[in-house]
Amino acid sequence: MSDPTSSPAVPPESPPKAQPRARVPKTVWDLVFTLLIPILILSPNIFGSGVSVSDTVFGGGTTGNIRAYLLAALIPVVYVLWDLLVNRNVSPVALIGGAGAIFSGALAFWYVDGFWYAIKDSARSYLTGILFLISAATSVPLFRVFLDASSIGEPPEHRAASQQAMRDPAVHKGLVLGTVVFAVIDIIGGIINSVVNYQRVVAKFGSDDFNGQIAEVNALMRVPSLVLSLLGVFAAVWLVQRAVKARYGEGASLFEPAKLTQVMREKGELRA
Repeated sequence: MSDPTSSPAVPPESPPKAQPRARVPKTVWDLVFTLLIPILILSPNIFGSGVSVSDTVFGGGTTGNIRAYLLAALIPVVYVLWDLLVNRNVSPVALIGGAGAIFSGALAFWYVDGFWYAIKDSARSYLTGILFLISAATSVPLFRVFLDASSIGEPPEHRAASQQAMRDPAVHKGLVLGTVVFAVIDIIGGIINSVVNYQRVVAKFGSDDFNGQIAEVNALMRVPSLVLSLLGVFAAVWLVQRAVKARYGEGASLFEPAKLTQVMREKGELRA
């Protein structure tokens, strides 16, 4: 029999819920696998320790340096393809990125130095620029593919309105101009990268110095290359948005499909 003077039983406190771990942003992983790890693999003296992947893993010498060079070049390729497969991302933009990664991986087996290495290191930019310029003369400028991908998750009505707007002749001209500007800036970025490589990567292919110089240039050029790429994107987007607003009014925007749909409906231009 319980003691009437005793305090009622207090239920034990439930353990605090575990807080979900903060996820590492994808941008960080991108930098780790496409920049940091390749630089460490190429470095002949990692963090001043006297250790290098070429010597420690591959036995050093020309053979070791070439293997380290290939490993550094192929890790970003594998990372991009793995990301595509895991996320099952089959959008045109993702597929273009995957094709570019494969192209870069294939070029790794072109063993050159000096002038031709400088060209090779920017070949992806040159190819991208040329393809964009060619597409500008077609009915589907490649910059439209990027913009179209941004509306994939939208409701069918909004997506249809965006696609109709991009087919409009006035907006199409903006897409063509934006595609050309993006291509030209990408090619300019490639030329700058080639010049820097030509000036700084002067050692013979397969040497310690060659790998070290590549690592230095990769670290030096990543931010400027990214800034130039973003400049090309922003310039192209501005040109397209200007065309959209001139055609449908200030409230219209390809990046706000709901507003664009409403504006087109009010103007009586939205097709069923």
